[in-house]
Amino acid sequence: MFRQILLLLLAILPPVAMAVQRLPEGSEFQLFIENDMLARTDRYYTNGIKFGGGMSFDLLQLPAAEVLRQIAPEASGKVHLGLFLGQNLYTPRSITISQAQTQDRPWAAWLYLGGVAQRTRDNRIDTVEVDLGLVGPSALGKEIHSGWHRLIGSPQPQGWHHQLPNEPAFLVSWMAKSKYPLGSAAGLDIEAIPHGGATVGTVMTLARGGGLLRVGRNMTGFGPDTIEPGGAMLQNARRELEPGRAQRFEWYAFGGVDHRLVAHNIFLDGTVFRDSPSVRRRPHVYDLSLGLSLRYGALRVSLTRVKRSEEFFSAASSGGRQTFDSVNLGLEF
Repeated sequence: MFRQILLLLLAILPPVAMAVQRLPEGSEFQLFIENDMLARTDRYYTNGIKFGGGMSFDLLQLPAAEVLRQIAPEASGKVHLGLFLGQNLYTPRSITISQAQTQDRPWAAWLYLGGVAQRTRDNRIDTVEVDLGLVGPSALGKEIHSGWHRLIGSPQPQGWHHQLPNEPAFLVSWMAKSKYPLGSAAGLDIEAIPHGGATVGTVMTLARGGGLLRVGRNMTGFGPDTIEPGGAMLQNARRELEPGRAQRFEWYAFGGVDHRLVAHNIFLDGTVFRDSPSVRRRPHVYDLSLGLSLRYGALRVSLTRVKRSEEFFSAASSGGRQTFDSVNLGLEF
């Protein structure tokens, strides 16, 4: 385990260190954590972590910027760049069974580095993210999951030897958000923020649409930043869109829905180039979210409870519905 982690750090730290040295003024660091612990479950999409922010690392960001220019050629704003490192973990319903569970969600881990390009115009923001990484044992899902459970005294996961095999994987995602003021009530402002987008790649291929309604004071941005590709707003983009930001304190409550039409999901369909466990994927998946976002000066915190619909069919015709929580911490420069 420690050898794998050391090799991973040796591979990742040099480009990250170079990126930090080139960190432009007006950037930020962001940390996303998604977990189902507070919902008292440990299954399906059981953990996600992603961190990074506005920094330049051209290997992944240049392709993202080029895709963004093709999608929104009429936009005139500056293209801002970001870099993120993330990992997602997926398990079947029961993690204490060591035998293969062929009728349940496969064990899987996804470790990736993502380059982001973003541009704002008027009341709209477009984001493209290019993620490149690994699915399989090299993504360190067993080590992270087992180590966390030892730390918190939870039962050890027993089935990681049945996980998806090693395979390089990628995805390219585009997300567009707009915001529309709806007036005020009881001294609070109200905004609608619809969104739409698409993802293609060996990890996932899907189209999506939805939106959220938020109510609060001194609201900026486009709602809470989220862990999914294209979900984070970069601080340079915030400054370009809202140069005033005169109010030091900001808060809002929000509720939203995101619907996805899924054509491919490697964590359900199995790996692309090798035989692997799989289940029958549902084409329509939606999330319902409810949460609170706070900002004081340069620090932002968002807390979100997410209810996700079933993502796959099982022998009992009911597999995949779950609840998890999402936390986003942002520090602006």
